[in-house]
Amino acid sequence: MKIAFISAAISIHIVRWANAMAKRNHDVTVITCVNDIGENNSLYEKSVRIIPLKYKTPFGYYLNARQLKRIVKKEKFDVVNVHYASGYGTLGRRAKLKHSLLNVWGSDVYEFPYQSAFKLRLIKKNLRYYDYLASTSNCMACQAKKLVDREYFITPFGVDTSLFKPMPELKPNEKIIFGTVKTLSPKYGIADTINAFIKLNDRLVNEGKSDLADKLYYEIYGKGELKDELQNLIVRNNMQNKIKLCGYIDNNRLPEIYNRFTISNSNSITNSESFGVAAVEAMACGIPVQVSDADGFAEVVEDGVTGLIAPKGDVDAIAENMYKLLMDEKIRESMSEAAVRRVEWLYDWKKNVDMMEDIYVKCFYNEVG
Repeated sequence: MKIAFISAAISIHIVRWANAMAKRNHDVTVITCVNDIGENNSLYEKSVRIIPLKYKTPFGYYLNARQLKRIVKKEKFDVVNVHYASGYGTLGRRAKLKHSLLNVWGSDVYEFPYQSAFKLRLIKKNLRYYDYLASTSNCMACQAKKLVDREYFITPFGVDTSLFKPMPELKPNEKIIFGTVKTLSPKYGIADTINAFIKLNDRLVNEGKSDLADKLYYEIYGKGELKDELQNLIVRNNMQNKIKLCGYIDNNRLPEIYNRFTISNSNSITNSESFGVAAVEAMACGIPVQVSDADGFAEVVEDGVTGLIAPKGDVDAIAENMYKLLMDEKIRESMSEAAVRRVEWLYDWKKNVDMMEDIYVKCFYNEVG
């Protein structure tokens, strides 16, 4: 198939989708606004073409319509797959793309439409325009249906289980590591997890379990605008020897990092966390997860089986779940095994790419209604 992805080329998710299709011998092109190419350009397979559109975002979502229309008409793609219902969804509609698939991503249906009446109308127009719609999770599809009630294909964004797998030999000796891999942004609730970890540490000390508390560490991987604020929180609580902001980590090192963790923590405070990739990555490595009840996590994590779920923003509940997982090694072992099985069943990347290929065939060859 000759496939066009119309989206931000800088997105690691687009890199993965494009590369997966290219490795299956499809002819893949990513069409993107010129300022959305970025540093991830080098991560693409050599066979993947990147076509920059002239104008930068956000005005490029309107000004690039004519150029995009010309490119699509000239190239005669078999599959036209637009990603993100707000920006690039608008661009595709303005370009009057025909016979195309739109993938919703999260904040484009959870947050953007509710920021103004104009944005609500815009998203509804976009969701009505495209021939086919897709979502990475059932919960996000349900949210999108609140805006426009149509059929949404489900295309999970899983993990490569040949890379993300249990590697117990990587666990540090004499350390119990709680860990988070997330952008340092307010929506991901990292301050809540830090405060919960501090509560956990204090509880152990108060219960006379100082030896256990001495083994506890919390590692946070990621970059973002909250770096200084989170570091100040750590310093104010005199926890700089136990909580560390480890900075950005390359994606190819993620399996190694997750396998350092005893417990993985993801406590997003908004439902725009609509799939829960971080939880799936940790689960694939056999790591029990402690997560918030954001829609995406509640879908991928089986509460009490592969991890524990706490209400969004509830620091006490997060700390209690951390304590339960810490104190019960048998539960951690059981959750580790169940987590790996769940990922292999539902979120194996090869199976997910199979699903996307099948959707392309149904939509662009079999003419699904």
